[in-house]
Amino acid sequence: MTKSEKVNDILKILDHYFPNPEVPLHHKDAFTLLISVLLSAQCTDERVNKTTPHLFKLANNPLDMMKLTVDEIRDIIKPCGLSPMKSKGIAGLSKILVEKYNGEVPSTFEELEALPSVGHKTASVVMTQWFGIPAFPVDTHIHRLAYRWGLSNGKRVEQTEKDLKRLIPQEKWNNVHLQMIYFGRSYCPARAHLWTGCPICKKYMRKELRD
Repeated sequence: MTKSEKVNDILKILDHYFPNPEVPLHHKDAFTLLISVLLSAQCTDERVNKTTPHLFKLANNPLDMMKLTVDEIRDIIKPCGLSPMKSKGIAGLSKILVEKYNGEVPSTFEELEALPSVGHKTASVVMTQWFGIPAFPVDTHIHRLAYRWGLSNGKRVEQTEKDLKRLIPQEKWNNVHLQMIYFGRSYCPARAHLWTGCPICKKYMRKELRD
């Protein structure tokens, strides 16, 4: 089987199990998506979704967020972890959005990644899931799956992103990114993983990982 045939088969499996994946983070616009993705760093989407309703009830736009102190933001988002850094980032980027972008979230990678606490992965999620710009966000979970399935040998997420973009048609990036997230949670978790029961791993898991 060629690499291309293997990739096509994996994509068919993902399509079968998760044909219409939705963004797991609750949001209503680019700003609430940006904040939710920022909060999801080293935190589960479930916990983020339980935390953001309180935050967004007080401030669901950059101008209102500016009215909250860093300490107020920190108290609300503590359940998501890394609250000192995240609260400063949220306060800082809200100020920039108001003063530089008239309260709107910019739609380029360069501008997004220049915002406080916004890295390439966060920017990629906003670009593809809100603005519809082709991107393939790679977090630690997708990085793990790509290696486990033999789609990338990259030791860093940057290399894994390049490999996945090369192997997967651009028009599928948006969906496949979400499909891999849902598939990993349901069938291919990091811990207590039974590879013989995983629809993809039982066919394509690296041999050295099967022991």
